[in-house]
Amino acid sequence: MHHSISRRTLLTIAGLGGLCALPFPGGASAQSSRLTFAQWVDSFRARAIARGISAATYSRVMSAIVPDTSVYALDRAQPEFKEVVWQYLNRRVSDWRIATGKVRAREHAKLLERVEREYGVDRYVMLGLWGMESAFGDVVENPKHMRPVLPALAALAWGEPRRRSYWEQELLNALTIVERGWAAPAGMIGSWAGAMGHTQWMPEVWLNTGVDFNGDGRISPFGPPDDALAGTARYLQRRGQYRRGEIWGCEVRLPAGLTAKTGGSRTVAGWGALGIAHADGRPLPPSQIQARLWQPMPGGPVLLITRNFDAVKSYNPANTYALAIVHLGDRIRGDGPFLQPFPGGERIPTVAEIQEIQRRLTTQGFDTGGTDGRVGRDTMLAIRGYQHKVGLQPADGYAGLKLLARLRQGG
Repeated sequence: MHHSISRRTLLTIAGLGGLCALPFPGGASAQSSRLTFAQWVDSFRARAIARGISAATYSRVMSAIVPDTSVYALDRAQPEFKEVVWQYLNRRVSDWRIATGKVRAREHAKLLERVEREYGVDRYVMLGLWGMESAFGDVVENPKHMRPVLPALAALAWGEPRRRSYWEQELLNALTIVERGWAAPAGMIGSWAGAMGHTQWMPEVWLNTGVDFNGDGRISPFGPPDDALAGTARYLQRRGQYRRGEIWGCEVRLPAGLTAKTGGSRTVAGWGALGIAHADGRPLPPSQIQARLWQPMPGGPVLLITRNFDAVKSYNPANTYALAIVHLGDRIRGDGPFLQPFPGGERIPTVAEIQEIQRRLTTQGFDTGGTDGRVGRDTMLAIRGYQHKVGLQPADGYAGLKLLARLRQGG
C-alpha cells in the first residue's frame, strides 16, 4: 500500500462501504496530549509551514477549529454487528442499490464511458464502488453519517497517540487542499476518520490521485461525480494495477474430483482444460488471463478471480468488500444472483419487503428512523431490539425474510 496504514484500515469502522462496524455508544475518551489544544495548534504551525501551508491559511483555519473529541470513542470502537458472508452481500448488494445503480448507469453513461476509456476500469466496477462507498452520493452530506473533517482530524492529530503520525499527515493533507483553494474548511464533510465525497477519499487520496475531470479548475470528491469517479479509477489503475479489458472473475462449476481448495494460479484456459466451466455450464473462454479459485464460504459459490479482483481490493483490503463491489456491479449490468446459494442464506429482500419490515417494527415501538426500504444503523438497531424482545437468535440486526415472516405472525 501507499502508506503505513492503508487508506481503508481506519475506514473499516468509519466508512460507509466497509465491513459493517458500528460503534458502541459512549462518551469521548480523554485526549492524551500533554498540551492544551491551543498550545498544540501553536506547536504544529511549523510543521504546516514546512509543508507549504501559508501562515495566513494556518491561522485562519486552525484558530477557528474546536476539536471534535467524539472521534476518540469512535476510533476505539469495536464492531457491533457480526455478519456472515451472505448477509454482508445481501445488505450491500441490495434491491435498492441494484435499481438505483441502473438509473445512475443511464444518467451518467457518457461520464462512465469517458472514465472507462481514460483509465481502463470497467464502468460497472466503478458503479459498484460508488454504490458501496456512498450509496451513489446519497449520503455524502447526510448529518447522520458525516461531520466536518478538519475538527475530527485535528482532534486525532492532537490527542490520539496510537496513530498520531498518520493523523498528522492527513491533517496536513487536508490543510494543503484548503491552501490550494480546492475546498473551504466548512465544505470538507466526511466520516470521523476523514473520508470524503462520492467515493470516500481520505485527504491523501484527494491530493495524490484526484483528477479535475470536469475542468472546473479544482479537484473535488463532492458535487458532480466526475472528479470522484475519475480519481478513484486512477487509484485502481495506479495503486491497484487494474488491467484494462480484463474481468474481475466469475462464478464457476467444478468437475467431479476437483475442489475449491485446488491452489495456485493458472490461465483461465488452463482451468477450463481441467473441466471447470461457468456456473451455468458454459465453457470458459480460451483466455490467457491468470486466475485462481476462491470460495468465500464452505458450501457456497466457487469463484475464479483475476488480478482485477485484487485491484478492487486495493481500495479496502477485505475480500468480502471487494466481492460486494464486483457483484453489485454485475447485478447493475444485468447479471443474476449467484447460482450456487450460500448455506443458510436467503435471497435479497425487495425494497417493498424492507419497507414492510420497517413499518411493522415501528408499529411495535422499534423506531427504524423512516421506512425508505434501505437498511442503515437505525433499522439494524431496531431489528436487534425486536430480536432480543421475542428471543430470536442470533440477534444480528439482519433485515431478512425470516425476520419478516416472524413480524407477519404478529409476534
